Amino acid sequence: MEELLIKNMVCPRCIMAVENLLFEKDIPFQRVVLGKAILSQELGPNSVAELEDGLLRMGFELLQDKDVKKIEKIKTSLRALFQEEEIPAGFNISDYIKSKINEDYSKLSHLFSSMEGITIERFFIALKIDKVKEWLFYEEMNLTEISYRLDYSSVQHLSSQFKKTTGMTPSAYKKMIKSSPGGWK
Repeated sequence: MEELLIKNMVCPRCIMAVENLLFEKDIPFQRVVLGKAILSQELGPNSVAELEDGLLRMGFELLQDKDVKKIEKIKTSLRALFQEEEIPAGFNISDYIKSKINEDYSKLSHLFSSMEGITIERFFIALKIDKVKEWLFYEEMNLTEISYRLDYSSVQHLSSQFKKTTGMTPSAYKKMIKSSPGGWK
């Protein structure tokens, strides 16, 4: 059995794309989840090169470096959290990362910052704001519900963070997408 870490997998369609590539290349696997594929057996060098080429053509990257793998595991773990559609009340990012990667959080945080140019916390906030944008676009819920689901202390905190990140308020964002071509009515 071999575990391959794959960069840029962000959604269920990415999982299907990688599964299809593995079927196409006749590579037996147990399962594919965000950020990784668990193969039934180890690949030879030619198969790895062939798979790597196929992944690159789809916008993915096979991770080899130990530190790069850690960074991608952090990102994938946080993205997977947003697949749940709700951040647990009282969520603690350092405890969550430590539970996913059994290493000292401060070292992981430093490594992440040095390699990505932003902190884990800033990356997490960007993911939250992306989720807010998605929910506002589809009008799935109001700001009170969104702030609760993403574990904000208040609607004001969410609005403040949204404006700091995007340069506009959530209501201005909503107006903008409603009036833009291709926006909803």
